[in-house]
Amino acid sequence: MSQRYRITRAFQEKDNSAKTISLEECKLYFTSKPDFSYTSVFTVTGSTSMSIEGDFFMWSYGDTKIPFRHYQGDIYVSGTNEAVIPKMIEVAGDLGADVLEG
Repeated sequence: MSQRYRITRAFQEKDNSAKTISLEECKLYFTSKPDFSYTSVFTVTGSTSMSIEGDFFMWSYGDTKIPFRHYQGDIYVSGTNEAVIPKMIEVAGDLGADVLEG
């Protein structure tokens, strides 16, 4: 099983900062990153295929695409690929957020 992480501002103590990360903010941020692209449907293929609707920012890492999913004011990502950890920390730092496991 893979570990799931959440990029969130829920624990930020600054009174004047937003406690959620808006979809619009995500779109602006990830648009500025050449290794990310946006999609509203993420399709997982294997022995069967499954499509999930949502707001996904797909990180291109070599031949691999890793979804960063915006959901209810946070960003979720799987830690299946070890390369995602430093990228996730970079994204959280840029957005003034924290990374939580689970």
